[in-house]
Parts: sequence; C-alpha cells; structure tokens
Amino acid sequence: MFKVTAAAANQVRQAAQQSGAEGMALRLAAHKQPDGSFDYRMGFDEITEEDIRFNTESIEIIMAPEYAPLLDHTTLDFAQLESGESEFIFINPEDANYSPAAAH
Repeated sequence: MFKVTAAAANQVRQAAQQSGAEGMALRLAAHKQPDGSFDYRMGFDEITEEDIRFNTESIEIIMAPEYAPLLDHTTLDFAQLESGESEFIFINPEDANYSPAAAH
C-alpha cells in the first residue's frame, strides 16, 4: 500500500492551490533503472478509467496499473534535506537507493 505522510499531504495541498490544480488527483509513476534505483514522477492529472485510485491523508492518488507493483510499500514524504532545502522524497524499500536510516 502506498502512503503519504501528513507533511507531504500538506505540501501537495499547497501545490495544488498555488497551481490551480485543486480537485485534481496526484498521479504517480515509477521506473526501475538498470542499477536498481527508481526514477519517480508525480503531478496533478485527470483520472482515467484505467487508473488505480485510492485516498491517503485526504489526497486522491492515481496511477497506471503497471506502476502499482513498483510503488507498493512506498511512502511519499516532504522532508528537509541536509542542504536546508525541503523536497518530496519517496521512501521505497525496493529502491536500490533506499536507506532504513533515511526512512525515520
């Protein structure tokens, strides 16, 4: 199951408001790279008939069925990095770049 933290949900709502995408779902995608790391994509989009849909932290999430196995057990967070900047991060135990220490 894909999860969204409260911090990420707040940031998604702010981004939707700032971009005029309120009422749209958050579309997620992931591609596994040859080295085992993942490339993640997200953006606001319209729901299609083929999409997998669910709601977490009051955020409607959609994805094409082929991405569900890659994003299962993943958490979307919004965190402050060492550089002092904040950004969305995907915490995915299947990603070669996953670090249990970074997940806490």
